[in-house]
Amino acid sequence: MDSGSIMDIYAIYLFRPGSSPVDWCEGNYLISSNIAEFVNTFSNFLFILLPPVLIMLFKEYGKFVTPGIHLLWVLLIVVGLSSMYFHATLSLLGQLLDELAILWVFIAGFSLFYPKRYYPKFVKNDRKAFSWLMLISAIIATALCWWKPIVNAFVLMLMGVPTMIMLYSELQRVRDQRVYRLGLRATTVWAVAVFCWINDRMFCEAWSSINFPYLHGFWHIFIFIAAYTVLVLFAYFYVESELPQRQPLLKYWPKNEFEFGIPFISIRNPGKTLRNTI
Repeated sequence: MDSGSIMDIYAIYLFRPGSSPVDWCEGNYLISSNIAEFVNTFSNFLFILLPPVLIMLFKEYGKFVTPGIHLLWVLLIVVGLSSMYFHATLSLLGQLLDELAILWVFIAGFSLFYPKRYYPKFVKNDRKAFSWLMLISAIIATALCWWKPIVNAFVLMLMGVPTMIMLYSELQRVRDQRVYRLGLRATTVWAVAVFCWINDRMFCEAWSSINFPYLHGFWHIFIFIAAYTVLVLFAYFYVESELPQRQPLLKYWPKNEFEFGIPFISIRNPGKTLRNTI
């Protein structure tokens, strides 16, 4: 068999419904004959609906701090669309797109906001050099993930847990109690999301016995809330530590008086426009 035939077979396998080795607790094709996991598919709605609102709220931040913040919100939409495709088809292509979209959110977030105090010594506090390091790492990880899809799980685990540890460390330094409380809420929501993911994956039989095999759908909702909140927090930390003259201010939309709603960062002292691209 020539290499062209092998590639054709692999391409067909990638797109074939059910070709992914991952199958979640929700029963397949129970609600729709065209959608494998109906609840898991449409529970990604926040990934589609909220980022346009975040783009609007962070318009000032994008202008006076870094326009790269908008890339993060666009990538969250890509995550949502990829996850919808994966759960609708359970194809290997859908799984890879879903996992790689999450990987690139991490890479973009690290490139923009990773605190310089944690940089490896060889990049010498140079954010541009660190961003190049992240980009090269992402390309290598992407290639490995297509070659060995199981690599995805390890890569995402290596990035997710340290991110939350770093968030905890940054919260110990923050002086604004409003920001600190948001960090505690983000950590709590993240823990609930992880609880849902683990239970759906490892204790499916128990949840199915009470007719509730939908925890992975709740994972989508909780992890989106945790993810965008963590990004908001690191956007705040970045300005506070590297651009203190900008004076970041945590606000909530639509009611800023109450700490309930969509958090975003306002800039008290915009001054001249800055550009910090990855």
